[in-house]
Amino acid sequence: METELADGEAVKLMRLRYGGTISRWGIALYYAGSDRYEESLLSTRTFADSPEDALNCACRLHLAAHGI
Repeated sequence: METELADGEAVKLMRLRYGGTISRWGIALYYAGSDRYEESLLSTRTFADSPEDALNCACRLHLAAHGI
């Protein structure tokens, strides 16, 4: 999953990982320095939660680095 910034730059964010039910998903965040995805804890301090929480966590982490 990636997003597009206002200047048109595409930024890789994460991959969703199925957490066992339709309402539980985990994330593997993208790390540009190593050009790979790594499984990560969500802001709820778990490896799986709602899809909204997974996306919000990834966006907060990555887009904050771009000053957004």
